[in-house]
Amino acid sequence: MASVEPVYIKTFEKGYLGNKVKQAREEMTSCTLCPRRCRVNRLEGETGICNTGRRARVSSYGPHFGEEKPLVGTQGSGTIFFTHCNLMCRFCQNYDISHEAEGQKTEPAQLAQIMLELQSRGCHNINFVTPSHVIPQLLAGLDIAVEKGLKIPLIYNSSAYDRVESLRILEGVIDIYMPDFKFWNSDISRESCDAPDYPEAARNALLEMHRQVGDLVIDDSGLALRGLLIRHLVLPGGLAGVREIMRFIARKISKNSYVNIMPQYRPCGDAARVNGLDQYPSKTDFESAVQAAEEEGLTRLDKPRRVFMLS
Repeated sequence: MASVEPVYIKTFEKGYLGNKVKQAREEMTSCTLCPRRCRVNRLEGETGICNTGRRARVSSYGPHFGEEKPLVGTQGSGTIFFTHCNLMCRFCQNYDISHEAEGQKTEPAQLAQIMLELQSRGCHNINFVTPSHVIPQLLAGLDIAVEKGLKIPLIYNSSAYDRVESLRILEGVIDIYMPDFKFWNSDISRESCDAPDYPEAARNALLEMHRQVGDLVIDDSGLALRGLLIRHLVLPGGLAGVREIMRFIARKISKNSYVNIMPQYRPCGDAARVNGLDQYPSKTDFESAVQAAEEEGLTRLDKPRRVFMLS
């Protein structure tokens, strides 16, 4: 399959990207970008759950070789790790970034330069990690970067705690959506991240993402071009509700969904505050999750290359 042009190129050429920047920025005056709906004026420096005002913070960026094979290729996925988060899981695997605010404030022009640098280093895509709270800043940087020659696919790598209305602003911008569907049970999401509405928000987000981009399309070289790639981090003792999540994906999204069942959970941050999350998942936990996916009819399962589990 031949390479295809990233969707944002036509959006930019038609003059729509600038309109999306304005639309997203307006949401920041009484912020409802994510399901938290904090309604603070971030343009005036007020902050809500995500603790982010007018400018985005970037923790780090560079070629990443630990992502899924269709994203990594030979030159890596060009990851940009945004500081802070709108979900704030107590067990976050990047706790120093999401909770402890490691990162530097970045203007749109600087963000654009980062994207262009990653492209010049040969990265196959730009991978926005934890972008739900910085959609306006992301779009503003992209608007500059496209004019200066950005032309590789964009990945929206989120917790799936996204608002459908915000995702619709991104239609025609994002090539690959990569959400992590974390929990099915609202009690677990309440205990883990004070978000009992997470399961419903994630289901709605995945439906909207798939509507925009469809199933994951991979070219002849093995690189992802467009589509939905779903992650699921296996929690100890089946706390995430993996069977229900896989059934939802198979029945409501697509049995052709590309799914990465991830075994690398470890008790980080304040994980000990949640009963059952103070331990590693067992080999059985992971194997049961894969079995559930297969029994629900999902066949495009990513093969893990590094496993951090106790037997």
